[in-house]
Amino acid sequence: MNLSAKLHETSLISAGKPAFYFMDQATTYAELDASVTKFADGLGKLGVKKGDHVALLLGNSPYFIIGLYGALRLGATVIPINPIYTPDEIGYILNNGDVRTVITLDILLPLMEKMDSLLPGVEHVISCDTTEEKGGLDVHSLSIYPKLKSFTSVVASGDAGFQGPELEEDETAIILYTSGTTGKPKGAMLTHKNLYSNAQDVADYLKINENDRVITALPMFHVFCLTVALNAPLMSGGTLVIVPRFSPKEVFRIASEYEITLFAGVPTMYNFLYQYEEGTAEDLKSLRLCISGGASMPVALLNSFEKKFNVQISEGYGLSEASPVTCFNPLDRPRKPGSIGTSIIHVENRVVDELGEEVPVGQVGELVVKGPNVMKGYYKLPEETAAAIKDGWLYTGDLARMDDEGYFYIVDRKKDMVIVGGYNVYPREVEEVLYSHPDVVEAAVIGVPDPNQGETVHCFVVKKNDLLTEAELKAFCSEHLAKYKLPSQIDFLEELPKNTTGKILRRSLRSQILQNH
Repeated sequence: MNLSAKLHETSLISAGKPAFYFMDQATTYAELDASVTKFADGLGKLGVKKGDHVALLLGNSPYFIIGLYGALRLGATVIPINPIYTPDEIGYILNNGDVRTVITLDILLPLMEKMDSLLPGVEHVISCDTTEEKGGLDVHSLSIYPKLKSFTSVVASGDAGFQGPELEEDETAIILYTSGTTGKPKGAMLTHKNLYSNAQDVADYLKINENDRVITALPMFHVFCLTVALNAPLMSGGTLVIVPRFSPKEVFRIASEYEITLFAGVPTMYNFLYQYEEGTAEDLKSLRLCISGGASMPVALLNSFEKKFNVQISEGYGLSEASPVTCFNPLDRPRKPGSIGTSIIHVENRVVDELGEEVPVGQVGELVVKGPNVMKGYYKLPEETAAAIKDGWLYTGDLARMDDEGYFYIVDRKKDMVIVGGYNVYPREVEEVLYSHPDVVEAAVIGVPDPNQGETVHCFVVKKNDLLTEAELKAFCSEHLAKYKLPSQIDFLEELPKNTTGKILRRSLRSQILQNH
């Protein structure tokens, strides 16, 4: 079984049921599956073959879902790309990923034209109409016009009776380019088995079913959304309510009007929802579960959110290379705030030392993962693949510990650890203290070079009370942290830099500090 075949199976069972709502318009499972089939055939008629690479340069929309499942049904390999990446970032992925066909928004066609000479491998550009003002763009004047097709015309050219090729479970379905915190991004090759098994296991673990209505507000091009808020609900016969751009006002409206049962977001989203004064517990009363991932959620935020809105947040953990989910707080046992939970079904997590040996309970080491969700490898990077996967275990680069009940706790990224005078300081530990101050909205901690101690702790804080001072916050920290963990400096910012999924970018803060030194 694979994602595309499962969608077809679901469409036969739930033909007239809404698969998703977009801009308050419903599309049934039968309509979605027919569009997917016709788009797959339409791609084939353009000359796209099984194994060819198709890029999705799209935001949250029906185009993404039809493009994804249609390309998979044809046997193509899909490469989702963040549409607000810079031309250099987009160009690198298109070239490195050997992309032949790009599905993109019409408003990005001028960008595709500018990059055209640098993309010799791209043979087709499929344009998706948007409701935004196009500024009088004349597509006939574009030099890429001979390569250009409209999404609707590709669907219209396809046959609803199209039968796709047989797909092997170990064939590459999606290549996800990691955000590239160090050097160039790497393409994690995820197979049909990787994606299907993880979506099914997440659906089983979280008891996602045909009665669930899920807000799809996370970016679809990101693996967290792809598995948890798109594939898992669709394979279970649930209904998505697609949010083109995250907005607290829109999330509260949709949650109330559609009686949403499931919301998945990163901690920053929860912080924005918590700070939104017009949002009420009444708006979220239909929610049976909130899911947090993508980054560690400060315990103070988790407790405050749950108290204000009377909902439970289940924190989990994943990474692109694992399709992505490896852990979740279980629904049938007590949830532990600050924990990423226990290993999901069919997936094994361990905490190991530098030699790959499992460490004692409670001790910090590197989190490693094994299961049917672990990637095939990095595209065209055999050495990096060998460094990441050893004896079938994926080395995550995250420092963690496990308690005596099998619950895991992320301590920090291995590379983000700060060493002060030989002592290990985990940024998350300091951030937890900062978040517990009532006047702190957001916080991030990094290490900066110091001639005497090797590194010192440097904090960045967004405050809600202008009267809060650095001295006051340092004094607060001194009540909760050992002396070597205390901030040497606290900078107050209007906002913290984030990527499109809302994850705070420590590396951006680090580069600012290094430039100033």
